[in-house]
Amino acid sequence: MEKLFFKRRETLRKAQRNAEKTLCVPLCCLCVLLILLCLTPPAWAVQAQPERTPLTLELLQERLRTPMLREGNLTVDLRQMVIDLRPENLSFRDAFYQLLRKELNAKSLGLDLSYSLIQGDFVGSDLGLRTPLYAQGISGDKLRGVYAPIFTATEQEQLERLRFVCLQSLTIALPNSKDCRSLLGTQSTPVSEITVFRGALTLVQTRFNGEVKFLNTFFLQSVDAQNATFLQPTNWTETRFSRPVNFTNTNFRQPSNFQSSVFFDKANFKQTQFQETTDFQGSIFINLANFNQASFKQLAKFSRVQWQDHADFSDVRFSNQAQFTKASFNQLLLIEVTFEQAVSFREAEFNQPVNLRGASILNQADFSDARFTTEAYLSVPGLTFNSNQAKILGNPGQIGKMFCIPTLQGNQNVLRNLGQNFRQQQQVTDANQLEYTKQQLRLTELNRSLMATNINSATIASLINLGFSKTQAEAIAHRRRVQSFRNSSELLTLADIDLEKYMQLSDRLVVTEPLSPGAWLLQAWSWLALSILLLLSGYGTDFWLVFGVGGLAIAYFGLLFWLVDRYRRLHPVPIIPTYYETTSILISFSFLTFFSLLAIFRNAEQPWLTLGCLLMIIVPIPVALLFQLYQQGRYHDLMNVSYFTEDGTFRQLRLLIGRLPVIPRNETFRERYMPLLWNRRWNWLSYYDFSLNNLVKLGFNDIRLRDEHLPGIISALAWYQWSLGVIYITLVLWTLSRTIPGLNLLIYLK
Repeated sequence: MEKLFFKRRETLRKAQRNAEKTLCVPLCCLCVLLILLCLTPPAWAVQAQPERTPLTLELLQERLRTPMLREGNLTVDLRQMVIDLRPENLSFRDAFYQLLRKELNAKSLGLDLSYSLIQGDFVGSDLGLRTPLYAQGISGDKLRGVYAPIFTATEQEQLERLRFVCLQSLTIALPNSKDCRSLLGTQSTPVSEITVFRGALTLVQTRFNGEVKFLNTFFLQSVDAQNATFLQPTNWTETRFSRPVNFTNTNFRQPSNFQSSVFFDKANFKQTQFQETTDFQGSIFINLANFNQASFKQLAKFSRVQWQDHADFSDVRFSNQAQFTKASFNQLLLIEVTFEQAVSFREAEFNQPVNLRGASILNQADFSDARFTTEAYLSVPGLTFNSNQAKILGNPGQIGKMFCIPTLQGNQNVLRNLGQNFRQQQQVTDANQLEYTKQQLRLTELNRSLMATNINSATIASLINLGFSKTQAEAIAHRRRVQSFRNSSELLTLADIDLEKYMQLSDRLVVTEPLSPGAWLLQAWSWLALSILLLLSGYGTDFWLVFGVGGLAIAYFGLLFWLVDRYRRLHPVPIIPTYYETTSILISFSFLTFFSLLAIFRNAEQPWLTLGCLLMIIVPIPVALLFQLYQQGRYHDLMNVSYFTEDGTFRQLRLLIGRLPVIPRNETFRERYMPLLWNRRWNWLSYYDFSLNNLVKLGFNDIRLRDEHLPGIISALAWYQWSLGVIYITLVLWTLSRTIPGLNLLIYLK
């Protein structure tokens, strides 16, 4: 019984295993089927490839007899065809061009080759109408009997537009163009003929296996080549596109030549791929030119191109060199463009700002001899540029002024790299200009943090006064109780605040940690010091501005010291200067002031603010001291002796860094320092010498105030100028260290 039990159990196990094996096979098949279904897209998701029909002469003649109506125009329908134009199919090729040329030009038919495959070379210019193109021919006056029946009035008007473009561009882009030479001439020559394509040309997803030639062709209607593929070189030399042209997502596998072409209407090259050399030299884009997201794998030539409207190269990648030499731009967009190799804008002309936001310059960008109008500049926020690996070239002293950055936040590295780039090229002026721009932006930020409303600390009443409604102000207060704002754009997360209100008030808002009174005062002091440095020296970047400021201060204090020393009283015994001395001091003061003001107004960014800042420093205190001096009068000994003394032992140019404005009380010094002589005709020069000593610590004689019978107001006036002189000489030395190339490199290069 036991053996029978074990035998039956073994039989059951074998049956179970067989059942599992039998079930496993369909399960495995089901799993494989599910995997294949997941990996293989459904039929509706696969783009159906069109079935192409070989084109025969009979089929071609049938399509020519029955053109289709497309967008209001009759069009020859050759879509989804295989058109064999190879040399071995010579008879068909000749008949193809002959039949198409006859019908297209006689009836102004369009041609649709969408989704077709063109085998062999496609000479598109053979499909157009060969016609003379010169002044009389266009006007149709002398040759109306031959010319007028061919073209309609609208078509003649389109052809006449080319003459106007030629007149505009005679010396810039098209001086050697054949049709321009014939248009501006009076006689027809064999070279003065042009091929006119009267109907629309549609090449959507067309594949060309051979070369495509449309040279010297005038398209009177639109050209649509979206998603087309050109496997061999294409030649569009001196082609004129009267209507919009669309090459969106087109693939040029071999060189493409658009040299000396004219695009009268919109030209769309969005997402176009240029695998080999691209040549647009001497072309003219009268309307919008859109190269957005295009890709240039090899050399891109855009020299001498005229862009009369927007030229959009946003998000374009230039893998090789790009040449824009002598090009003329109305408005150029280079947003997030990438230049992997050198790009040249030599002798280019910019009429509007160039937008380089987020662009990447990985090799070299050359702006040498480029011309910028008063409205043009280079906007470079977010520019990716490493000065250790790439460089930007430009005319020394000019290119640095062309860079514009709206805010300091997020762009400090951009300014640092640009500044280092120009220091490495010893273009100190340009590097200093960028440093000046950086400090201006810093001053703007300080001003905003001091004056703008901080939404993290402002009261509800302040927010309402700023322009928010009561509901919006309460929403802001509620949000910041939960979490402080990190940036002003977080206001848009509140349901009560719309974009219009945010844009209206964003410039008057700031988002920072609340400032204590002490921190606010420190920031206010930083703002004041930075403002003075920017106004009086361009933040140490302009020596001639510092020179003009110092010259005006020296002349002003020299006149004051002459006045307090030579004009003392009228009664009872007058002590006043002579007429000659008064005339000399006033004329010399006028000359010094004129040249100093000239230096300020030629070099200062805001000359009137610079002058106002300087006058606020040198005028109020000295004028107040002078007013008090003449109000109280002078009653002391040695009234007939000058307050100023000079070292009588030397007469030479001296550097007087450690000199103080008043002589010591030691008797031996009184013997060395002798009073100025009033009876000398050149005596007025000594007051300028004293002012020069006090401010610049440099002079021809060591002139100081005497130590006895000296009114304290005069001593205070001299010490005030001497104190300003310590600050001024520091400013001069600092400015020299930033403007002398060798010393600048020693300090800033690491």
